[in-house]
Amino acid sequence: MSTRHGGTGARGTSPRPRSASASPGWHELASPEGLALLDRIAARQRDGHGVDAISRALRGEGVEPALLAAALTQTGLRAKARAKFGEIAADLLFTRAALEQATRERVADLHAERFRAAGCRSVADLGCGIGAESLALLRAGIAPLPVELDPLTAVFAQHNLAVAAGRLGAAIPGVRVGDAEQLGAEDADGVFLDPARRTAGHSDTRRVASPDDYSPSLRFAFALAERRPTGVKLGPGLDRDLIPDRAEAQWVSVDGDLVETGLWFGATARPGIRRAALVLRGAAAHELTADADAQDAPVEALGSYLYEPDGAVIRARLIGALAQRLDAGMVSGGIAYLTGDRLVETPFASAFRVVEELPAREKDLRRALAARGIGTLEIKKRGADADPAALRRRLKLRGDASATLFLTRAAGRHVALLAERC
Repeated sequence: MSTRHGGTGARGTSPRPRSASASPGWHELASPEGLALLDRIAARQRDGHGVDAISRALRGEGVEPALLAAALTQTGLRAKARAKFGEIAADLLFTRAALEQATRERVADLHAERFRAAGCRSVADLGCGIGAESLALLRAGIAPLPVELDPLTAVFAQHNLAVAAGRLGAAIPGVRVGDAEQLGAEDADGVFLDPARRTAGHSDTRRVASPDDYSPSLRFAFALAERRPTGVKLGPGLDRDLIPDRAEAQWVSVDGDLVETGLWFGATARPGIRRAALVLRGAAAHELTADADAQDAPVEALGSYLYEPDGAVIRARLIGALAQRLDAGMVSGGIAYLTGDRLVETPFASAFRVVEELPAREKDLRRALAARGIGTLEIKKRGADADPAALRRRLKLRGDASATLFLTRAAGRHVALLAERC
């Protein structure tokens, strides 16, 4: 995702951090001098030297302070980036904002596979950030046509693509710098966009009311989707009213973390699928799909087991489809917990055995937990007005036992359910 003027992050609620292009020393990181300095820092780290010792030594050797500060920060970003990019992160360049918003390598590879399956030989990556999606396109044998608004981020993307192309023996794509809506997709076979919100402010979490609240705008993105295979990456909390009827909407979670909503059009969308929940756990991938939102399952009496659906399943509104697989029902209308008397293993939900129902009144609940010696308590809540962190402090937990507490509604009343993970 690119670092754009005043937009918000991937989840659509936080402002983008200030671009590193305003900080001294950062532009020099992509120069031969800057890259050589990064190599020197990495070599000293491998020899066991700490950051403070490295900093003192390099300052003594006359390294310019602004460049040194930028290089040390870049070294830290490279270490963090390994979780998303793997071992190649050690040779790439990042800004803090672009790294936070970059697609994980595994998810980007799945995006690229859609374009490969659609027969695309070139894909315009509009708002390419530091190039995560373009790197995946290169790995898939597809020529990326990247565009990035922020000049420094574009320089870093160009470096990253050169590194990847060198490893793959592929031609190095050129990154165009400018507004994606102005530069367009040229003659690319397909288009990928990662729009940002235009609104800013740490506390601005209002509902997105218009396709024009994004940059590039969703109107622009959806217009491109009328003409060629298109993918649009958005935050997982996307207002569902903005999803066009013709799109396949896929929510993706990685190891329990809900990371994106992907909208797919034309040949990148799969026939007969309009809703999908993709759950990636470790090396495994599991997907629940349907041609529309699933109807919620009937409410049932509390059973021996409680299921907490994965966030992708909840956002895709496929809880009813999951309930059928589990032979389970809803604990209460509008509450995203399922219950049943049979334990069914599933990648789409976490399962808990209900141990007992405890008093919901806080004073009585504290006594009950103390009597059971529970000192470590995971608190989950849906349909209950409670702050788990504050409640945990007030419960004054003591003991060696651990458990999970569900604060929710069942049979129309508030309940506190003591449970253990299956």
